[in-house]
Formats: sequence, C-alpha cells, structure tokens
Amino acid sequence: MEEKTVFTTKEAAKYLGISISTIYRMEKQGLISSTKTPGGQRRFSKENIEKYLQESQSFEAPQNPSRFKKSDFIIRESEAIYNAKPVVQSNELFYHNNLLWIYNADILKTNSIKENSIDLIVTSPPYNVDIKYNSHDDTMTYDEYLSFTREWLIRCYKFIKNDGRFCLNIPLDKNKGGQQSMCADITTIAKQVGFKYHSTIIWNEQNISRRTAWGSWLSAAAPYVIAPVEVIVVLYKKEWKKTSGSRKSDITKKEFMDWTNGVWSFSGESKKRVGHPAPFPVELPRRCIKLFSFVGDTILDPFLGSGSTLLACLETGREGIGVDIDKKYCELAKNRLLTECQINQLRLDVAAGGR
Repeated sequence: MEEKTVFTTKEAAKYLGISISTIYRMEKQGLISSTKTPGGQRRFSKENIEKYLQESQSFEAPQNPSRFKKSDFIIRESEAIYNAKPVVQSNELFYHNNLLWIYNADILKTNSIKENSIDLIVTSPPYNVDIKYNSHDDTMTYDEYLSFTREWLIRCYKFIKNDGRFCLNIPLDKNKGGQQSMCADITTIAKQVGFKYHSTIIWNEQNISRRTAWGSWLSAAAPYVIAPVEVIVVLYKKEWKKTSGSRKSDITKKEFMDWTNGVWSFSGESKKRVGHPAPFPVELPRRCIKLFSFVGDTILDPFLGSGSTLLACLETGREGIGVDIDKKYCELAKNRLLTECQINQLRLDVAAGGR
C-alpha cells in the first residue's frame, strides 16, 4: 500500500491528535502551512506535518488558566500561545499534540526532559513480580530491582522543580520470590536520593483475588498475612508548599474532603480491556493530579505503559509527558489518547450545537 503524503484538514488534525479548529488557528499563526486545491480546500503535506512535530518540541501551551475552558472536565485544546517547553529537541519523540508528549525511550537514558521542569510525577513502576512485559525484565533479584529503582529515582529527582511533588504507586509488600517490604524499602531509597516524605495513601483496590496464599492453613505454624492493597507514596523535592504555576485549582469541595482521607477505594483496571499486562485505572492519576497540581502544570509519567496518566492530563487540562521503553506500549497509549480526543471533541461539538 502506497504511503499517504497529502492529508485533508480532517486527516491532518487526526494525525496530530487535535481538533480541526485548532489546526486552523495553528495555520493562522504560521505554525503549520497548507496548500489549496482549485476548489479552495486545504491540503497538508506529510513533510510539513512532521516539520511541525519536530519544531513543536520547543513550544509550550499557555499557563494563563483563563485559557482553559471545561465542559464536564473536558479540556479544549490550548488557544495556541507557545513558550519554552520542559522538553528538548529529541529523536525519541513518538507522539505529540498541543498538551501531551509521548517518548519511546529508556527513563535511565532519555535526553528528552529538561531538569527542574516537572511539577508532578505520577507513576507506577514495574513491581518485579514476573509480569510479562515486552521490553522489561520483571524477574530481577531483589537487590538488582532496588538498584534499578535507585537509578530511575535519581533521574526523576533531577527532572522535578524544587516545589515539585511525586506520587509513587507501588505495592505495600510482596511475597512472590520471598517476603519483601517494598513500600518501606523504596521509600527509604527515595529519601536517600533526596526526596522528602509527605504521606502515604492506601489504595484499596478491592481485589479479593490477591489473597492467594495463607501459608499454614488454620495453623500458627507459618501463616502469611497479605494485605490486598497498594499504596501511593507522596514525596516532594525541597518545598512542600507549591508556589509555581497558575495557582488555579480545579478540585471540588467534595473531592478535596474525600481524597485528603488517605484511604482510597476504587477498582483496578482490566488487563484484557486495555491490552497491557499491568495497567492502572485513570482514576488514580486523576486524583493525584487534581489534588497535588495546578491547572496547566506539567505532569510526567516515566513508566507510561498504557497511557493512563496522559489520559488524566487530557481530562484535567495539564500538560503531560510520558516515557516508555516499549514501542508497542507507546502505540497503545497514543491510540487511547486519539480515541479519547475524538470522544472529547464530539462532546464539545454536541455541547456547542445545543446552545
């Protein structure tokens, strides 16, 4: 099949993951160019689209919160005032639209993120419990796993601002391959790296199937106690009080009251539905983002996986950067974002037409 080199306005917008109205604004401002057919219809060359994607890595969406318009938490694309972005020119770029970046890269080696540029990190790293990832060995020894953890935590510490926060979703403990207090061990490493500890949120995933081992049944000989929960360790770099950013919060009174209670109860995500061996639900990053960042802040997920964190960024009007070592997972995340962008635009178009 011959590769497509010329796109209609609708096709170009879909390729970039933005709305048709946004691509018109971009063209008006000289960010992307088109030609016109004899009938006056716009045509965008693939060369010009790719040129925009490369140049746009140095652009930034507006920090003025009045630019963000919401309808049922759906955020319109930015109004196209661009400044310096917390990413750098890189051949690791896999996908980009106005607010979101996906990089197919190793978080230990990536050169795509500027230091001291991230407001909030939300992530769930590999747990080292023999999950069959495409591009990551999830069967390290525990010492190797902790060494790997230290390496990527050092990178993340460099990426975030002095008043940046870090929401780290990890198991409380694990018993596969031996009993280990993962939460305590990883929190200790994070503090050694330089992070300061704030609190721990207990995520009651309501997954009863995790109780798969009792040890000596009905006997005191060697019982196992396994808590069917995970945790979200809340860390920060230097200052807990956030002074940078738009200072505009979008959290409701009920959400604030409910979420500042450190026990969260909601279901996990279906591996089969999402198509990833260890997805986490969008609800988890959504809560972290609304509680710990301002509208327009920049959020990073160094282990993007199926893209849940960027979906939450799309929903809440934050700029999102996702990094994943596996190209197939980058594609999965991109497809989820494109689907959600189309759904969001349809909702906005319907809402606008109903006035």
